[in-house]
Amino acid sequence: MTHRILTENQKGFALLGVMIIVLLLSLLTATLLHLSGQEAVSASAVKQAAVAQQLADAAGELVVAWFHDPQSASADPRLGRFREKRHHNAQGGPSFFDVNGRSQFVGTSEYPDVTLRAEHAADDRLLNDPEVGVFRAMRHLGHVEEIKVYAPSNPGLLCTVDATIATGASSPVRQSVLLQLGALNLEPLTAAVQVTRHLGEFRQGNESLVRVHWGELRVGETLVLSHEDDIPTKSAMAVVTGQSYDETAQREDRWVEALIGGPVLVTQPAPEEVAGLPSNIHERQSPIPGIRFDQWEYEGLKRMAKRFGRYFAIDREGLLYPQGVVAPGRGLSPDEVLKSQVPGDQQGLIFIDTLDQLPPRVDNLGVLRLQAAYLEATVVMQGHVHLNSQGSGATVNVLSPPWTDRDGTAGRTPVQLRGLHLNGVLYAAGNITVAGKPKVYGAVVTGGTITGTESQGALEVWYDHDIGQGWYRGLPVVYRASGTWVAKY
Repeated sequence: MTHRILTENQKGFALLGVMIIVLLLSLLTATLLHLSGQEAVSASAVKQAAVAQQLADAAGELVVAWFHDPQSASADPRLGRFREKRHHNAQGGPSFFDVNGRSQFVGTSEYPDVTLRAEHAADDRLLNDPEVGVFRAMRHLGHVEEIKVYAPSNPGLLCTVDATIATGASSPVRQSVLLQLGALNLEPLTAAVQVTRHLGEFRQGNESLVRVHWGELRVGETLVLSHEDDIPTKSAMAVVTGQSYDETAQREDRWVEALIGGPVLVTQPAPEEVAGLPSNIHERQSPIPGIRFDQWEYEGLKRMAKRFGRYFAIDREGLLYPQGVVAPGRGLSPDEVLKSQVPGDQQGLIFIDTLDQLPPRVDNLGVLRLQAAYLEATVVMQGHVHLNSQGSGATVNVLSPPWTDRDGTAGRTPVQLRGLHLNGVLYAAGNITVAGKPKVYGAVVTGGTITGTESQGALEVWYDHDIGQGWYRGLPVVYRASGTWVAKY
C-alpha cells in the first residue's frame, strides 16, 4: 500500500513538473514573439530613418544643382537668386561676395533669403510634382516639405542650406539637415584674348594672327596689323553668325573692342584718303588710363586643381605626370591626356606646373604641345604652349553674348560653330605659338605673346560670355563645405 501511494505521488510531481515546463516554454515563446515584433518595428524604423536622411541629403543637393543650372530662373524667379552674382570683387568682376568677403546671403533661419514650402501649392508643384517637380525622381520614397537658404555661420562660406523631408511610408519619418556651401573663387576672364606683351612684329607675314569675335582684345604693348580692317568694326547691326572672318565679305562684330597699351602699327596701310583705324581700336592706353589683365594666382589655382581638377607635372620632353610625381616610365604624352571624344566630353580644370613645380620664372617654363582635334577644358599651362590642333574640329552649339534690340528686349542668339578645336580656356604663363588655324570658343590668356609658325596661320577666338561671369564648365560653382553637415532631427 505504501509503495502504491509513493508511486502515485511521484506521478503527480512529474505531471506538475511537465506543466511548469510547458508554462515556461509558453512564456518564452511569447517573449520571443514579442521581441521579434519589436525587432521588426525597430528595423523598419531604422530603415525609414536611413531613407529619410538620404532624401534630406538629396534635397540639399537640389540646391547645389540650382547654382549650376542656367535655366533654373525659368522654373521660378526665386531660383535665379541662387545663380545670380549680385556683388563685385576688388577687380570689378561679378562675385557672390562683396569686397570685404561677405556673402550675398544675409538671412537667418527665421528670415531666410529663399524659402520654398510644400504647404504652398506653387512651391509644392516646383518641388514635388510627379511630372515637373525637381524632386520627382524620388517621389515614390518621400517628398520635400521645406527648403531654406540663408547666411553661413562660418566666415568665408557662401550659404546655409536647411532641407526638411518626409518619407512616403504609412508612418512617415521626418528628417531635417543643415549643410553649408562654399563657392569656387576663380577670377572671371573678361576678354576674349589677353596678351601681356606685344602682339605681332613689324615684318610682312609676321603681323598679329589673332582674330576676335564677341569680346575684347587686350594687348599690353604694341599691336602690329597687316591692314586696318584686321580688327573688325563694331556695329550694333552686325549679323550674329558662326562664320569666320575669312568667310565674310565685311568684317563687323557687335562686341569687339581692342585695348592696346602702346601704338598700333600697320604694315600694309590703306591709301591716305581712306586710312585710319576703326573707332573701336583704342591705342596708347598705358600708362593712362591703363589696361587691366585678368591674372590667376599661382598657388591658389594649384590647390584648386588638386581638389577639383587634375594636376600634372611636366618634364623637358613635354611628358605629363599625374599628381606631380615625376618618375621614369610614368610620363604621359599630351595627346593621351588633353582630348575630348565628342562635344560634351568635358575635361574640367587641367593644371600643368612648371619644370620645378615652383611659381613661373623665365628659366623654369616647360613646353606643352597641344594637338587634340577637339578639347573641352580649362587648360592652365605654367609655361609655353605650342598649339597645333589636328583634324577638322567639332561642331558645337553655343550662345552669343547678350544683346538688346530696339524695344529693350534682351536675348542671346543660338549659333553653330563649325571646326572648333578648343571649347574652354587656354591660359599660358609663357608664350603661345600657333600652327595652322585653330578655332577657340572661350578665352585665351598669355603672359607673353602669341606668334605663328607660318604666314597663313591664324588663331580665331569667339568669346564665351559666361566665362566673363565666372562660370567655367567642368568646375563646380559651389561645393559642400567639409564638416558642416548637421542632422537637426
